Amino acid sequence: MAGFVENRKELEELCKRRFFFRQGSEIYGGVSGFFTMGPPGCALKTNILQRWRNHFVIEEQMMEIEDTHIMPHAVLKASGHVDRFSDFLVRDEKDEKKFFRADKLLEDVMDEKLKDKNLTPEQVKEYTVVRAQADAYSKEEIYAVFKKYDVRAPDSGNGLTEPEPFNLMFPTPIGPAGLIQGYLRPETAQGIFLNYKFCLEQNAFRLPFGVAQIGKVYRNEIAPRGFTRLREITQAEIEFFVKPHDKKHAKFKLVKDTKLLLFPSSRQLAGESPLEMTIGNAVNEGMVNNETLGYLMARTYLFFVSIGIRPGHIRFRQHLPTEMAHYANDCWDPEIETSLGWLECAGIADRACFDLNAHANAAKCDLFYRETLDQPIEVESLVPTKAAGIAVMKAFGKKGRSIKEWMEKMPMDDMKCLMEDVKKNGKAARTVTLPDGSEEECTFLPDHVVCETKKEKQSTRTFMPGVVEPSFGIDRILFALLEHAYYARPKDAGAEEKQTRAVLAFPATIAPYKLIILPQDQRVGRDEKGQEIMRDMKAKISSLGHTCSMDDSNATIGKRYSRNDELGIPYGCTVDFTSLEDSTVTLRERDSMKQVRLPASDVAQVLHDLCWGRRSWHEDVLTKYPSFGE
Repeated sequence: MAGFVENRKELEELCKRRFFFRQGSEIYGGVSGFFTMGPPGCALKTNILQRWRNHFVIEEQMMEIEDTHIMPHAVLKASGHVDRFSDFLVRDEKDEKKFFRADKLLEDVMDEKLKDKNLTPEQVKEYTVVRAQADAYSKEEIYAVFKKYDVRAPDSGNGLTEPEPFNLMFPTPIGPAGLIQGYLRPETAQGIFLNYKFCLEQNAFRLPFGVAQIGKVYRNEIAPRGFTRLREITQAEIEFFVKPHDKKHAKFKLVKDTKLLLFPSSRQLAGESPLEMTIGNAVNEGMVNNETLGYLMARTYLFFVSIGIRPGHIRFRQHLPTEMAHYANDCWDPEIETSLGWLECAGIADRACFDLNAHANAAKCDLFYRETLDQPIEVESLVPTKAAGIAVMKAFGKKGRSIKEWMEKMPMDDMKCLMEDVKKNGKAARTVTLPDGSEEECTFLPDHVVCETKKEKQSTRTFMPGVVEPSFGIDRILFALLEHAYYARPKDAGAEEKQTRAVLAFPATIAPYKLIILPQDQRVGRDEKGQEIMRDMKAKISSLGHTCSMDDSNATIGKRYSRNDELGIPYGCTVDFTSLEDSTVTLRERDSMKQVRLPASDVAQVLHDLCWGRRSWHEDVLTKYPSFGE
């Protein structure tokens, strides 16, 4: 894991000591699953979010909204969260106050088994597949797996109870009477779906288009884990609305040669390794469902690399058939390798039109898109005959009319498939979405699917837009970035220093502070000319939108550089006695530790250009200005 495990303890100590983050309410003992971001951590997170906004919202010309953090019951009932936003919980049989999240416990057990060097290839494959499917098992399936492998409570070794579903939403009453049931939102996506029609108006009723939202979401995790399994999460999501019959992307050709490490479901189930492939080939071969999905996968990879994630430690894992939502066409999770293994940091899913359909039915709101065709077309459809419609309404009672109307709206291919299944088996089951957003399992018989062909000319096409959704867990991305940015300088020969010379090698674009200003000693810091130089530099740097700080402590220059390297500050500027004579200063680059001497009046613009990638330290700055200290 590229030294991530070896460095974890030192990195955790650094983050705590320099207050990148600490446990929330720590002076009261803290509560698991909540963290407070300190000044450098808050600045780093803000810069990651701004880079995300620039990379996706601005470059892709998307819209951005901010919806409410509290949502009423009806919204989350329609979306399925009230009924299905759950994880399985198991308890210690002899101490039910001790409980565990079933899928994560199973993953840990499989990880332990896979450490055995004497496993046969068949056993390695078996344990790998079980681990991959851990969060896709049904209640009955995961209980059977627990029995098979004799999974027990980690601390006591006691047996475990049967899994029970635990809803992850935080309920909250709305209003003083508490008559309206609300929940803290479990995702930002639903707010976008609720406002789709208004965003469509803003986009002059044109498809495709994207809508983004950044904000906090809340999940009452069964077993919080450090900074990677939180109860309060910062999420950045995009809902990209497309024509379901045309998911090509106008800019796909710009990324088609981008190579990604792909882990399709077929290779996971076979116990095989991921493979590297261009996204163009992955889409052409049908491994990735469509161009829009592929484009957003490539753009996600490029975003990760741009903030400092190491390219060789990013992969895209496809959801297994058993874990993919029934309505989804395809789903890939971008994962980053860390000290904890491969960490899911985002999800990119083709959600079809499930969410808009659910809200349209439950809210009785027209969310259909009407496309004017260049030329009228003749459309054929298969609809139940009058007799079949009557049979459906009789068979399903009060819900019969809604089920008949659902059948009448079925795409022709879906109706053909239903008819074939009934013909082959004498009956066929389907999940029907009712007008209130609920779902009904229906069994159709031969007299229900007697259909006739209906032909009509259309000058418009009416459909519910499909949605491709990239969803990013910003806290996990920040955690992974810290591990990828961390390294320790080798100690000088004969040095007696005890503390590791740690460095966080953040790219300048997202570093929490861009420059540290250091007076050589307090005599320079107190000098009127020295103060003027530092004051002018700080003012110019701030006016260009960059953060800088000053370290005028009594420590040596070397120690001050070292402790600011811990914060990931990419550049350091020293004001020395020469500065008082000719108004020049030294500029140091963090990773190479090379320095140049330049006019103090140049520093702000040089820093600005370096942060925006308009200049290179090695190719531009080192060649233009004289080196110092060599």
